Amino acid sequence: LGSDPRKQNLMWGTTTIGLTCQDGVLFATDTRVVQGMRFIAHKKGKKIYKLDDHIAMTIAGTVADAQALVDVLRYQARIFRLERGYRIPVRSIVSLASIFLFRSRLFPMSVQALIAGMDSQGPELHQVDPLGGTTKEEFISTGSGSPLALGFLEASLKKPIKVKEAIPLAVQAILVAMSRDTATGDDFDLAIVDAKGYRELSSEEKGKIASRLKEGK
Repeated sequence: LGSDPRKQNLMWGTTTIGLTCQDGVLFATDTRVVQGMRFIAHKKGKKIYKLDDHIAMTIAGTVADAQALVDVLRYQARIFRLERGYRIPVRSIVSLASIFLFRSRLFPMSVQALIAGMDSQGPELHQVDPLGGTTKEEFISTGSGSPLALGFLEASLKKPIKVKEAIPLAVQAILVAMSRDTATGDDFDLAIVDAKGYRELSSEEKGKIASRLKEGK
């Protein structure tokens, strides 16, 4: 990747996971933010963002670029709701993200996003690359720890699955990445989007899940 720090961030930072379930979508990420290949810039970085009550996204790459994309998509979701009187479909906000990134292709934004939510079509998960390419997925991981997380999920995940059953698998996948990838670590975050809307799990809930996994339950 040469000496470009923007490209290094895509290679060396984070692990994010997205899962579609029968009754919603699930996000899981670590919280470590790295600068370059060695320096830990922050231990409690936020990598899951609510875009609207029914849509959220994860970020991997350069933080400033990713936060700029989050701000644009939040604005577009609110404008859509105000102008039309109903919530923006998941595929529409994915298309907006794709257009925004493609228009920046001469000076590419170092961000790889997972966008997912619940609408009239049910749960949907999409991956968006730095040049605006999109793919629809059932489960996916991004960031430097993604090969480890995907390997675990492919071996362990059995479809169909409900959100409650998928939570420990997503956490275990993050923990596997944390154990082997130096740019992934410190803690993990979890968020759910279902028929009730967007919700992040509390520290107490995450602690109970981690304790049960350590006990092998």
